[in-house]
Amino acid sequence: MTALVSGPEPGPIAGSVSVSTPAFPDRLPLNRPPAFQQTKIREDINSILVSGTLTSGPYVHQLEERAAAYLGVAECVAVSSGTTGLMLVLRAAGLACEVVVPAFGFAAVARAAAWNGLQVSFADMDPYTLTVDPRDAADAIGIRTSALLAVHALGTPCDVDALAEVAQRNGIALLYDAADAFGSRREGVPLGCFGDAEVFSLSPTRVLTGCEGGLIATKDPELAERCRVGRDDGTLGEDDARFVGLDIRMSEVHAAVALASLDNVEKRIDRNNQLVATYRHLLDGIEGVDLPGVRDGDRSNCNSFTVLVDADRFGLDAASLAAVLASEGIETRRYGLAVAPLGRARALPVTSALAARALTLPLWPELSEEQLARVVEVIAGAKAPLGGGQAAFAST
Repeated sequence: MTALVSGPEPGPIAGSVSVSTPAFPDRLPLNRPPAFQQTKIREDINSILVSGTLTSGPYVHQLEERAAAYLGVAECVAVSSGTTGLMLVLRAAGLACEVVVPAFGFAAVARAAAWNGLQVSFADMDPYTLTVDPRDAADAIGIRTSALLAVHALGTPCDVDALAEVAQRNGIALLYDAADAFGSRREGVPLGCFGDAEVFSLSPTRVLTGCEGGLIATKDPELAERCRVGRDDGTLGEDDARFVGLDIRMSEVHAAVALASLDNVEKRIDRNNQLVATYRHLLDGIEGVDLPGVRDGDRSNCNSFTVLVDADRFGLDAASLAAVLASEGIETRRYGLAVAPLGRARALPVTSALAARALTLPLWPELSEEQLARVVEVIAGAKAPLGGGQAAFAST
């Protein structure tokens, strides 16, 4: 365990150096894929390999049907990744000119728009949920804007009602990057039901994983059909090219893994929420570590857990705290501004201020309460003493 001390410990030998043992000598990762029922997956993969149908077969179709039923939508289209799903749905929606996207988070959202030849206008964030601010999104819309592409950041639902009103008032499409958010709910309604389409990722860090993969959820059968054609190069045959699509079919093996993951996704979401509640309880008394939230009535799947570090009150900034945690074997991640050179410049005061403070901590269902408490101990020990000065560390 590490402890905060005011200076070097006196030792029996002058000039001796104290060597700290990291809190996690074997490293504590930011995330881990869920444990699977391996016997069933082996049987499914063997069946797939024997069948000779390796893509777009019965496992993919079953995943699409089961995911649509879980989400409460008419259509789900399985693709090779969340990012390619975004690229495809923007193409299939027939957008032109410009889209509005959040400035905070992973740059894949803006890159998907740029890949489609779309100009990007960035919108500021809500400081409480870290999702896009509907009022600033409305201000970012111009005469060339054809869509608003919002993000359910870190598994937290956007203010979908306000965003729907903005999109309707301006006569533009409303799409969601729901990469982190499978199983999250807005006032009891599963994400996937909102806007013109929502795109989920099934990468290893998600609560629902296929090792890799993505799902496009929509209530629009025509858009779903265009996405199905588009994932297969945009053609129905050599002489029937509908539009320039992508080769982004999901394999049967990935669908089999995703089906196994879907079997107990609710259990993992419940566990994530329990761990986040523990994090919030233990971090509550640490001055300078602020906790984003979820709106009343909403459920996050708690795919990730991010804190905001105030350097003036904590004594270290987020980057310095990340370095301390890394020295203790604790992996973290920093999300920042996903802007230049992908979009036109706008003032983004909230994102600019909070992105520098954001730090994502380890979280996955098999994380133990003891490991979590140890992470919080390291954070508490890193806090600089009142009156200034750097924290010093020694093993106890």
